[in-house]
Amino acid sequence: MITEQTLIIGANSDIGKAIAAQIQASENTGLILISRDLTPPNSVPSDLIAANVTKISVKDYQAESIDQAVAELAQHKHAPITRVFVCNGILHNDHIKPEKRLEDFDSQAFMEIMTSNSLTPMLWIQKLTPLLTGKSPCKFVLFSARVGSISENRLGGWYSYRASKAALNMIVKTASIELARRAKNIKLIAFHPGTTDTPLSKPFQKNVPANKLFSPEFVAKQLLDIVENTPLDQTASYLDWQGEAINW
Repeated sequence: MITEQTLIIGANSDIGKAIAAQIQASENTGLILISRDLTPPNSVPSDLIAANVTKISVKDYQAESIDQAVAELAQHKHAPITRVFVCNGILHNDHIKPEKRLEDFDSQAFMEIMTSNSLTPMLWIQKLTPLLTGKSPCKFVLFSARVGSISENRLGGWYSYRASKAALNMIVKTASIELARRAKNIKLIAFHPGTTDTPLSKPFQKNVPANKLFSPEFVAKQLLDIVENTPLDQTASYLDWQGEAINW
């Protein structure tokens, strides 16, 4: 019998799929997966128990699509959603690369990265809060990065990505202040997964020590343990893969 549900947004990401795979063994936990692509072979593992899995496809992550996804999600809220993972984001693609110097900055690339890494997570917080507010505890995780820490920035570069994650951190911290008044059951966590062996980090793995390049499965296990052990304290947490606090 399903007594709680876990919502994974960006469920077709490598870490999203790893989280889903590790949750599937629990008979009392339902999975709700939201992604632009949930069709095999790209979707979550096929051996997931179908009865425990709800899949919601979105055209994109614009406000209208998010509204439609949340409306559909409300119809599947047969048990409380106790964990939310927002896994999507962008560092680079075929026309965007992290800036090494001021001359590399491009306003269009900046807007695309800010939209994906800051605006979209903000919309999920906004739209999901009414659905999550209640008596059941809910841990709400948003994927940030250590490079979003203003106080720890000593290397420079990566203007757009750093700015987008710093903005996300501010959104998380600001929203937590409001939720402490109106939705005390929701705990917001900004999570830094470390350098994970995914397409996002592929171009930057050359100088990463072998013991610091993590598999998605390892990150998923660490994250689930962190979520389990992080108290519901009406404050935002900014944590790395070890569960250690990062300076905002």
